[in-house]
Amino acid sequence: MTDAPGTLWRNREFNLLWISQSLSDAGTAISALAVPLLLLTLTSSPVQAGLVATVGLVVTVLTRLPAGVFADRFDRRRIMLACDAVRLVAYLILGLAVWHGRPSLALVVAVVVVGAAGNAFFGTAEYSSLRTIVPPGQLPAAIARNEARSYGTFLAGPPLGGLLFGLGHALPFLGDAVTFLASMAGVSLVRRPLQGRREGGRGGHVAALAEGFRFVFGNTFLRSVLLVAAPLNLAIHGITFTIIVTLQAHRVPPAIIGTVSTVVAVGGLLGALVAPVLHRLMPLPLLIRGICWVAALLMSASALLTGSVAAAVPVALTVFLGPSTNAALFGHQAAITPDRLQARVVSVIIVVATSVAATAPLLAGVLITAAGPVPAILTFAALVGGSAVAASTSRGIRSMEPVE
Repeated sequence: MTDAPGTLWRNREFNLLWISQSLSDAGTAISALAVPLLLLTLTSSPVQAGLVATVGLVVTVLTRLPAGVFADRFDRRRIMLACDAVRLVAYLILGLAVWHGRPSLALVVAVVVVGAAGNAFFGTAEYSSLRTIVPPGQLPAAIARNEARSYGTFLAGPPLGGLLFGLGHALPFLGDAVTFLASMAGVSLVRRPLQGRREGGRGGHVAALAEGFRFVFGNTFLRSVLLVAAPLNLAIHGITFTIIVTLQAHRVPPAIIGTVSTVVAVGGLLGALVAPVLHRLMPLPLLIRGICWVAALLMSASALLTGSVAAAVPVALTVFLGPSTNAALFGHQAAITPDRLQARVVSVIIVVATSVAATAPLLAGVLITAAGPVPAILTFAALVGGSAVAASTSRGIRSMEPVE
């Protein structure tokens, strides 16, 4: 690398985005807890609260690919500002409705849908703009810092959301609206363009999206990584769900069950903090193979600890390696992808790598019912073992050439 990762702290544009998005992400995490609490207050129905949360996840997945097309074809700064403005208005309306009385279920659902779509469009535009404001040598460090931001806000947001909701049901939503205002200020202050020089788009939006798919699956390295990443994400979510269900069956107090997600998130946060060091010490193919083999062994160890919160520790150790691998992977992806394709390629990778994980709770539930928690965890560990074999034998990963 020609650029020392430490100089990233003096990159004005990146730090403006990072600080403003840290506030915005914290607001999103606050609302993520406050929305189901509000729905439980309004309807007393866990089913409806869960259904609305699922709607938000589905909308995020469905809008991720169109977001990639838009971020490659239109001005990314304007997309980000428009997303912030729309989300600000939506959560302000919801906050005021809660402040003045009982908001309707339809309003809550509408705000969740708008927020989820806005998150997908904004996140895709922000991610794809990194290459224009961060030198190539600093891309892995920048992505690692963004991962640390995500894990940090995931840890801090829910407790703060619960506190604000206890003080006043409208406060989490009004606070989230304020964070979108901070995000708009940060994006507006960035001086550099957030995309390279654009040429006229060829074909319609469907053709543009197909071009993104062709780039990803036409690259032997990216194609191989996706075949490894999808089972790994499925296993992490499946085992975490299995641990939670098993603890509940053993009548463990809910407060203690809640620490499972906290333990896993702490592993990710610590991994994000040391990611630049690991990236410098280990080449990307070794990181990919390492996380798969280590994950398979650690997940197998979780099967020995079912019925205890300690079962989450091996999962947290697995997640610890995730930010290093993601930083190196997306840094490499950003370096080999033309700017005009950045957003589409990122959206395709994220959707393919993570969408399978949406089936994890259902699959875990079936396995637990049919065989019990220990076989369920071992099944997920075996899936990761298969990914480890694939990562070790894949020509696309073994022949990957580093980009200077």
